[in-house]
Parts: sequence; C-alpha cells; structure tokens
Amino acid sequence: MNISNAFLILLNLFILLIAPFFVLGIIKKTKAFWGGRKGVSIFQPVYDVVKLFKKDRVISSSTSWIFNLAPVVIFITTLFAGLFAPMVFGYSIINIEAAFIIFSYILGFGKFFALISAMDTASSFEGMGTSREACFTTIVEPAFFIILGSVVALSNDFTFAGLTKIISNFGTYGVLVAIMASFALLIMLLVECSRVPVDDPTTHLELTMIHEVMILDNSGVDLALITWASGMKMVILMSLIANIILPYGLELKILLPLFLGILLILAFAIGTIEAAIARLRMSHVFEFVFIMSSFALVVVSLIAVKLYGV
Repeated sequence: MNISNAFLILLNLFILLIAPFFVLGIIKKTKAFWGGRKGVSIFQPVYDVVKLFKKDRVISSSTSWIFNLAPVVIFITTLFAGLFAPMVFGYSIINIEAAFIIFSYILGFGKFFALISAMDTASSFEGMGTSREACFTTIVEPAFFIILGSVVALSNDFTFAGLTKIISNFGTYGVLVAIMASFALLIMLLVECSRVPVDDPTTHLELTMIHEVMILDNSGVDLALITWASGMKMVILMSLIANIILPYGLELKILLPLFLGILLILAFAIGTIEAAIARLRMSHVFEFVFIMSSFALVVVSLIAVKLYGV
C-alpha cells in the first residue's frame, strides 16, 4: 500500500465515522434557522451519542438474543457497506466489480436485523413500524438497482468508480443521467434515513411513526449505535450523489472542498425540506416513494437511447 492509498483510506474512514454527526448537526441548525430560533450547537449529535454510550441499557423481558445483537449488527453492516462506498476521488476502500450489489445486500442484512429486532419486542406498535419500513424498502431497492446498474453500464465500469465518469465522458446524456440519478438517490436518502416528508424522527405519534417506533425499546449503547449507523447511512448515500455530480480528474485540494461542500448543501437541503413542509399522510407516502421509481425509469430510457439509439 502506498502513501496516497493509505491517506485516502484514512480520509474515507474519517468522513464515514465523523461526518454523520456534523451532517445531523447541520440539519438541526438549519431547521432552527428557518424556524427563527438559535437552535442547538452543531456538535449536539456528538454530545447525544456520547451521553447514550454512558447510559445503562433497559431490556424488555420479552426480548431474546436477537434484540441484544441487532444494534451491533446494524452498526457493523453499515460501517462495512461504507467501505464499498466511494468518497473523495470516487475512491472505495473495497473496490471490486458489482460492488453496488454487495453493498445493497450488506445494508439489507442490517435492515433485516432491525426489522426482526423490533418484532422481537412482542409489541404490536413496533410491529406496525416494521411493516411500514419493510414495505417502503421493497419499493426503494429495485429502483436503486436499476439506477446504479444503468449508470455503471453506461460508463462500462462495474465498480463504484464508474459513477465519477458519467458527466465527464458522456456530455449532455451524462448530465441528464446525473441529474435524474441524483434526485432519485435524494429521495432514497429521505426514505431510508426516515426524514420528512416520509417520516419525522422527532415525532412519537402512532399514526405517523415508522423508523422511530422500531427503536422505542432501545436505550443506552444500543440506541447510540443505531443513531450513529443511521447517520453513516445518510453520509454514504450523500457520497454517492456527490460522486455522480463531481467531474472526474480534479486535484484533491479542489475535490475535497467540493465533496464536503456537497455534503453541506445536501444537509442544508434536508433541513430546509423538514422546516418547509410537513410529513405526508401515510396514504400519500407511497406516491412520494414511487417518484424514485419514475426517475429510475427515466435514467434507463436515457441510457438506452445513448447506447442503442432507440
């Protein structure tokens, strides 16, 4: 391993592990700004997680080993998936062909443990949230596969590094594909990370809760790991959007500020969305999630026209 690779690995790990706290902090600060409030410190998510690590766990008597193991599995799978995700320079710590398939199944394995952990509490309330979460996932994942599969097919690079070549190598088609894919991944981010308008991480109303209801029984270290993993997933999806948008071949001193700037802009955009609109009615959430599928079909159409002229 040469020095540059070692530096990029450390940079990826730093962004993956530390950036989630600042992204969440910027979202909170943005919501406070639009609400005319001073808001909490941008470091508040760090304080919250540290405080949770110091607290004891409260375990329901109805749970089994699944509930105890799930937070660790969720955190480890999210971290492991992040090793496949491209960060600065489109560099992935684990860079292999068809990485996006392995990446998806690793995240899916963590999601599976999150679902069965909620069911393990024997709570019908958490079972309701589990059902909703599973339903949305079945809509989002096919669209994600369609988008990533189409993009890497266009670039003829079946690693995540192919994302960085779309705009640079394919002109107008590349720009259109990048725009559509970025909007689709932004919707996926809002769905998978349980943000407004799909879910509201600050609510505790039975009719509106999805992800939050699934972790009501978690506390202490368990809740800290789940919160940290949720932030990491957000940064991972943001990094995919950043690598689609940023042109290939820029120097690190230019690319790193641009990459971090896109993360900042996306966090500000999420905070603005949450401050500007309310959570959708449950019957309308599916319509919003299906927008991602629509973008995926447009991406496939654009790539088909580019590759086959049909």
